Amino acid sequence: MQVYQLVLILILVGGCTAAEPPPPPHYLFYLHGFWLEAHTPEELHPQYGRYRYAEQLDNFRAAGLTVISEQRPPGTNAARYARRVAGRVDSLLAAGVPPENITIAGASKGGYIAQYVATYLRNPDLKFVFIASYRDEDLETLPGLDWCGAVLSIYEQSDRLGVAAGARHRASACAGTYFQEVVLATGLGHGFLFQPLPAWQEPLITFAKAKLP
Repeated sequence: MQVYQLVLILILVGGCTAAEPPPPPHYLFYLHGFWLEAHTPEELHPQYGRYRYAEQLDNFRAAGLTVISEQRPPGTNAARYARRVAGRVDSLLAAGVPPENITIAGASKGGYIAQYVATYLRNPDLKFVFIASYRDEDLETLPGLDWCGAVLSIYEQSDRLGVAAGARHRASACAGTYFQEVVLATGLGHGFLFQPLPAWQEPLITFAKAKLP
């Protein structure tokens, strides 16, 4: 009986020792578009319909991301709000979270806030996703933005409010070593970001969880 108990104990201890630790979490700061600053998700946009914000976040969580997101108050100052987000990112970094496990993503106005975060933190190992948040005139009207980090740009070809962003990446002094762009063809204009579409959510999720070169 004693031998049997000893063998059982050794098996249990060995099993515990062999168990691998869970993978470190991947954090996603998600910054929504301008519409939700002054409207509830239930209110219908006259052109784009309902902003399905909760479903977007649910999809990110279902993919295994630890989501940090909130509905901003009306009239939020993008640059000041970005300082707040940057402080929260700094807290994760100080706690030992690897920068490559942190993604700051934003759509429309949220994407501009994310660009300010990249400018403030100047950490080339952080990940950023800018969705429908670049126009060519930004190089003149927002000259202080300086992308620093691994960047995924997503835009819809029928959207006049977001276009190819390679020019901003090339103009940035601290652009990082990674830049990728995804071009959508949903035909929804700027309204694509109101929907939890796999066309833009899946590239974002893959990017957030990927080990980049």
